[in-house]
Amino acid sequence: MAAPIGQVPYALTPCAKTGLMKLSVIIPAYNESATIREVVAKASDVDLGEVEKEIIVVDDGSQDDTARILKTIPNIHVVVHARNSGKGAAISSGIRAATGDWVIIQDADLEYDPADYRTVIEPLLRGECDVAMGSRFLYERPVFWGKRRSPYFIHYIGNLTVIAVTNFLYGRSFTDYEGCYKAFARRTLGEVPVSATGFEFDNELICKLLRLGYRVVEVPITYRPRTYESGKKITWKHGIKILWTIVKWRLAPLKFCARRTDNALC
Repeated sequence: MAAPIGQVPYALTPCAKTGLMKLSVIIPAYNESATIREVVAKASDVDLGEVEKEIIVVDDGSQDDTARILKTIPNIHVVVHARNSGKGAAISSGIRAATGDWVIIQDADLEYDPADYRTVIEPLLRGECDVAMGSRFLYERPVFWGKRRSPYFIHYIGNLTVIAVTNFLYGRSFTDYEGCYKAFARRTLGEVPVSATGFEFDNELICKLLRLGYRVVEVPITYRPRTYESGKKITWKHGIKILWTIVKWRLAPLKFCARRTDNALC
C-alpha cells in the first residue's frame, strides 16, 4: 500500500553490498554511435556522494555502430532490443533491468548534462516528493533573435502548448513536461503501469501520477538542443501523439488505481 501524501512512499532498501542507496541511470539509445560513449562517460563520472550508480543502456535496435561501441564500454549493463520499439519501450526495458532504489532517465545524446543528477534527485533524497522533473525553462527561456537565437521556434510553441494543456487539465503550474530528466522510485512503475512505447511515455507516466496525487516537483536543469543533422528525432507528429496522450489520461479510467489521496483527480 502506498503511503499517504506528504510521507516517504516506500522504505528505502540499502544496496546489499555496501548499505548505500543506489540510483539506476536508464539510457535509451537508437543510432547514437556519435555520442553514446561520451554520454556514458559523463554519467559514470558524476559524483553523487554516498549514492551509488548503475548505468543501464538499452540499445533499441540501432542500425549504426551503437551496439559495437557499447560492447567496449566497461561497467555498464546493456539491454538489447532486436528491433526498434520506441523510446518508451526502451525505458520500460531499462527499468525492468534496474536494481536501484531510484531511477533517472538520461537521453543518449548530449542535450542534457549528467552533472544535473544531484539537483534532480535531491528532493527525493530529502523525502520532499515522489517524482522530480527537470525543467529546461527555470534557468532560461530560449531566444529567437540575435547571435544566441534558437532555431526551434516551432518546437518551443509546441512545448508551450503541451505545458498549457497539461497544467489546465491537471490543475498544475509547472514550466516544463518535456525535459529529459525525470527521477522516481523504481517501484513507481509497478504501482503505475505505463503502456506508451514512444516519446509520449513520459507524458502518460506524469499524467497518471498527477491524477493519483503523487507529489511531483520540478527543478532547473541545463539544456543544449542538437540539430536534426546531428540526430534529433522528435517531430511535430510526436507532438500530436503527446497531446492526445495528455487528454486521454485525464479522461480515461485508471483501472489499477494503485494510490488515491485527498489530492487525487480521479
